Amino acid sequence: MSDYRVIADRIADDIARGRIVPGQRLPPQRRFARAHRIAPSTAERVYGELVRRGLVVGEVGRGTFVRAAPAAPEGRALVEPATAAPVNLELNYPSAPGQSELLAPGLAPLLRADVLTGALGTAAADGTADARAAAARLLTVPGWRPEPARFLFTGNARQAIAAALASLVRPGGRVGVEELTYPLVKEIAGRLGIVLVPVRGDAEGPRPDALRAAHRAAPLSALYVQPALHNPTSLTMSETRRHELARTAVELTLPVVEDRIWSFLRPDATPLAAHAPALTHVVDGLSKRVAPGLTAGFLVVPPHRVDAVAAAVRSGGWSAGRFALEAAVRWTGEGTVDRLVAAKRADAARRQRILAAHLGTFAVRTDPHAYFAWWELPSPWRADTFTAAAAAHGVAVTPGTAFAVDPHRTPDAVRLGLASATEGELAWALRRLAWLARESESEPPGGAGPGGPPVRTA
Repeated sequence: MSDYRVIADRIADDIARGRIVPGQRLPPQRRFARAHRIAPSTAERVYGELVRRGLVVGEVGRGTFVRAAPAAPEGRALVEPATAAPVNLELNYPSAPGQSELLAPGLAPLLRADVLTGALGTAAADGTADARAAAARLLTVPGWRPEPARFLFTGNARQAIAAALASLVRPGGRVGVEELTYPLVKEIAGRLGIVLVPVRGDAEGPRPDALRAAHRAAPLSALYVQPALHNPTSLTMSETRRHELARTAVELTLPVVEDRIWSFLRPDATPLAAHAPALTHVVDGLSKRVAPGLTAGFLVVPPHRVDAVAAAVRSGGWSAGRFALEAAVRWTGEGTVDRLVAAKRADAARRQRILAAHLGTFAVRTDPHAYFAWWELPSPWRADTFTAAAAAHGVAVTPGTAFAVDPHRTPDAVRLGLASATEGELAWALRRLAWLARESESEPPGGAGPGGPPVRTA
């Protein structure tokens, strides 16, 4: 009798070498058994072993699929390519038309030899006076104007989150988070030895009473939240909920890390920092506003926390590059960032119209200003199975399991990143996903690839 583990090893090797590709459907177990001249019960054990290793997902009646991406650290799916699918809706970096032409003039002065020497160094944690003033102008919204003296800088917003949490929470400490949270926060918490505690929420976001209950169960060291355009659901808390949550944090003397990386698309959303300035550490950056390749992370911290967070930035090796800060000062002063933000708001609105045109009949949660959407899949689809099937049909999406904090409460949903694909690619991908969700017996729409001119949405 063949050892099922030997056969599973061979299948795993085929997956690793690309002979069986992500998203590919494995044959039914009886057909697999005949092809390998093994008993059906052995085939069942082979498939069970592949599931146990995290290489495949499947369910009765639908089939078994190779996972859309190999095992990797949590959060990677939102940072770097994970699949060879023609359209990748995992990545989500917006780019405005003519973006490079807008950015180039601001870089020209930095390329002079006498300026470049200084600009190529590492910046201090508090940057420069010009960088602090520029960042303060950039982040100012109605109801909140941050003081330049409270700014610190990192290489990107993810490092800013890490520095804030490292300065607030000791290994083994507990941090309250939304039930669905940014995957890289899960990875950061794992590296820092922090325990994430999901705080029950509703249609408004985390509930103040649930935050109190979580803190009573065992004291929390901090709260991490995304009040404006929450990733992945696109939820923006109401002003009332933000005020209530801030008041609860003050009541509990609980520090807050407020992630506002997408807030430039919703400038009407006043930050929690306006309601609890002595506790709130605001995280923002340039990767979404400007471009991911040349960026800086911003931290606005309470006055009494500047030294402690600056020490965390230095010890973590998270300091910003001087070149990126100097470029940001010029782009902000010249109005380039404002022009990019206006262009990206218009671009997001166009992509939302494409989304509505193709998935408007499904349970899709989004915001008309957002660059992503949260799709609660129709029954009986599961998130992992749908993700694998979508990859097999040329579209990469992020399963809801990537965002779930409680492994026992994983939603059957996927996040769709709308920003990185062209409009034509996006329309093609959404048409194909809608066809897949309906389990149509017809040929998938759009042929084998997303080619063709961009769709008109106006």
